[in-house]
Amino acid sequence: MSAQDFRVLYERLRRGASRSAPDGRPGALRHATPERVVAAAAEVRLGRTVSLAAPIETVPGPDDPEPARHRMTGPAPGELGADGLHFATDRFAMNVHGDADSHLDALCHVVLDGELYGGVPASSVTAEGARALSVGLAADGIVGRGVLLDIPRLRGVRWLEPGDSVTSDDLTAAEAAQGVRVGPGDLLFVRVGHRLRRTELGPWDAAAARAGLHPTAVAFLAERKVAALGGDGNNDTAPSAVEDLAFPVHVLAIHALGIHLMDYLQFEDLVRVCVPVGRWSFLCVVAPLRLPGATGSPVNPIAVL
Repeated sequence: MSAQDFRVLYERLRRGASRSAPDGRPGALRHATPERVVAAAAEVRLGRTVSLAAPIETVPGPDDPEPARHRMTGPAPGELGADGLHFATDRFAMNVHGDADSHLDALCHVVLDGELYGGVPASSVTAEGARALSVGLAADGIVGRGVLLDIPRLRGVRWLEPGDSVTSDDLTAAEAAQGVRVGPGDLLFVRVGHRLRRTELGPWDAAAARAGLHPTAVAFLAERKVAALGGDGNNDTAPSAVEDLAFPVHVLAIHALGIHLMDYLQFEDLVRVCVPVGRWSFLCVVAPLRLPGATGSPVNPIAVL
C-alpha cells in the first residue's frame, strides 16, 4: 500500500468518525452504550469464564528483550521460620508496550504529525504522564459483547505465518463460517494464531515479522462501529504493509477512529470452549489498571460464556 493511498484511507476514516459526536465517552467507547452492555449480558449461557491474557513473561527472549521484573521483597530470610505474623510481599515492573505481554493501548499511545486522536496536541504527553486520552478513560472498564473471529480456522491452517495479513474479506468470511456477525458496540477479537505458533515453535523477533490486519481491514471496524479491538499478535502486520510507515493499523484504529487496542492476547483457551458449543460471541469484561496518565496497561480480559 502506498503512502498516498494510506493517507486517503486515514482521512476517510477520520472524517467518518468525526461525524458522530461522543455522548460522554471518547472515541469508539461511545458505541458501547448502556443498552448494548445490557444486551451483551444475554450472551452468558454456560457460566464459564475464560481469560484472554497470556502469562506475563519474566525471562528475556527474542521478542521480549526487556521482560517484566518480579522480585520478592518479603519476608526476610530470618522471618521464614520465625513465630508470629509475617507477610510475603513482592514488586513488579514491566514495559507495557512490548511484544510479548498482553496489554491495552490508550488513545494517547499514537502520535501522528504532532497530534493525538481528535486533534489533541501531542504536547499533552509529558514526562509526568499524559494529561489527556490516557488509560484512565477506561478506568470504569470496557464491557460489551465480545466476538472472536478465527482466521486460521477459516483458512484451514493452525496459524498465519509472520508477514501474512488479514483482510476485510477474511473477516466477513469468518463471520459467515462461524455464524456470527460483528455489530455496534462489540469488542472484536481477531485470532491469527500468534500465541500457538510461539508456544509450539518458540519465540522469535515479532517486531520484525508477525501476522496481523491489513490496513484496509480497519474500514471493517469503522463500518461495524466496534468499541475495541484485540488480537493475539500486535494487530499490525510486520513488515508493514504501508511504505515508510510502521504500525498503520495502530494509526488508523487509535489515531483516526479512537479505538482502544489490545495486543498480544491469547485465544487458545477460548477456542477450546467455543468450538464444542458452536458459539463465538460472549460477554467480555476488560479492566485495565487505574494508572493516571499512563499510555497503556497490562490487561486480563475475561470472556463469560
